[in-house]
Amino acid sequence: MEPGQDWDYSFDVVVVGSGNGGLTAALCSYEMGCKDVLVIEKSNLYGGTSSISGGGVWIPGNRYAREAGAQDSFDKAKTYLRQLITEEEVPEYQLDAYLVNAPKMVDFMHERTRMRYVSLEHYPDYYTNLDGGMEGHRSMEPETFNADELGDEWRRLRRTHPMMHLGGVIGITQVEAALLVGQQPGWWKIALKLFAGYLLDIPWRIRDKYHRRLATGCAGVARLRASMQDRDIPLWLNTAMTRVVDEEGKVVGIEITRNGSPLRIQARRGVILAAGGFEHNQAMREQYLPKPTDHAWSAGTRDNTGDAIREGLRLGAKMHRLDEAWWCNTISVPGEEIPRLSVMERSYPGSIIVNPAGVRFSNESQNYMAFQQETFRKHSEDNPCYPTWQVFDANFRANYFVGPLYTSKMRPDWMVPMKRYEAEGFIARADSVRELAQKIKVDPDGLQDTVNKMNEYARTGVDPDCHRGEAAYDRYYGDPRVTPNPCLGPVDKPPFYAVRIDPGDFGTQGGMVINADAQVLHQDGHVIDGLYATGNCAAPTLPCYPGPGSTLGPSMTFAYQAAKAITGYQD
Repeated sequence: MEPGQDWDYSFDVVVVGSGNGGLTAALCSYEMGCKDVLVIEKSNLYGGTSSISGGGVWIPGNRYAREAGAQDSFDKAKTYLRQLITEEEVPEYQLDAYLVNAPKMVDFMHERTRMRYVSLEHYPDYYTNLDGGMEGHRSMEPETFNADELGDEWRRLRRTHPMMHLGGVIGITQVEAALLVGQQPGWWKIALKLFAGYLLDIPWRIRDKYHRRLATGCAGVARLRASMQDRDIPLWLNTAMTRVVDEEGKVVGIEITRNGSPLRIQARRGVILAAGGFEHNQAMREQYLPKPTDHAWSAGTRDNTGDAIREGLRLGAKMHRLDEAWWCNTISVPGEEIPRLSVMERSYPGSIIVNPAGVRFSNESQNYMAFQQETFRKHSEDNPCYPTWQVFDANFRANYFVGPLYTSKMRPDWMVPMKRYEAEGFIARADSVRELAQKIKVDPDGLQDTVNKMNEYARTGVDPDCHRGEAAYDRYYGDPRVTPNPCLGPVDKPPFYAVRIDPGDFGTQGGMVINADAQVLHQDGHVIDGLYATGNCAAPTLPCYPGPGSTLGPSMTFAYQAAKAITGYQD
């Protein structure tokens, strides 16, 4: 057969995956001169885990921070990161490429597309105790966006996680979430304003149960998708990549299944893989990740089954950190499809997290990534750290959210399906600490001793065991009304409660090793010509998770780098 005759379709650039990285790659390729671009998405919805997420993007020195007057620099950010990331974990070229080009990517996209973000003034880096750490203005979240600007495409947009929706229907920003869930001063005014806007928008109420206003992850994706629509860049849904096609060591296209039909797509200038990790491939989890592991605990999109990584392995791509994920405790609520991330509720004063011995093993208020990594480090047959329980009392229940419970003022126990929850091992309630321990099969003496210690720590404001409340991030989700430590409160008023939390994640971390231009490297060190990778199918740039948005920042930046390499664009 003559060259070119065996392709069903032909494009300059083919992008696999429709999260922030994939859509940014398509837009940058187009704006840099490759007008013939295709994006494919395995699911019937676009946005991937980017859309489910809070949408934060961690980029030191970004334009929004600069406009807000923040003082940051390459040297300051690199000093901070090199205390957390070794050269073996992330080579110099990759870290430098990120810090130099991430702000350029933001400028490029801001000036040419509908992408818009807001600098998070008060959301700190996760390790502010380190030199170069900042207490705000390195992370940014998407500006809200009206769904109707997408036309009919809004129906195919993957929604942000239900936990980021007020009343299950009103998307809320990260800033709003911190105020509302923590019930900080003025929270009820924000809630009333949001509900009023929702109820009074009668034309939209007729069309959809959700608010017209999109926020967080799906707002970021919607802005990118709307920018693609402005340029008529095609996005094929229900289209799974089955194979990367290479000829004599050069990637020339992909094979796909679209709506059940096999097709071959030529990529004349490059294939960009942005298809996520393998969090919902249980066999790969068992092969690579620490135990215990279960894909049911992951909050990543269920379509992420490692398709791109498996193809990279077949082609001989060098892999790195396949044994890691973007860890975060999750709360698997019976009847809910997606686990909830346990982020804010762990930090509020008046609760503890214990292992089967009834003992605390980590600082509950530290960032979610570090907490889960410490869990795995300390977990063993002799010292199991799973099952893990968040234990709290009636005071905590009255004042703070935990998973689906809200507060007892908003949702008293009689409104909660306690019997079903208890029968399924999700929650327990008892009149004493020892009785609670027996219900959840935790050592009663251990739990009682731990509770007694926490009650004393709450009085003094000092946690000598786990140093809770000492870092700026700890206090971000603490309660400033509680003194002397906003993260420490007593657990002393019956009834007592326990909610099971699992060692979950919002995506796997490891993948193909790339160079500064996002080109995939072979095991022997040479570039696999025509193949690029970004996002969770590529080896991570910020594996320590230094601040909120440490996955989306590199994903979008190396999408920009890939487009530059393909087109020859000079920034």
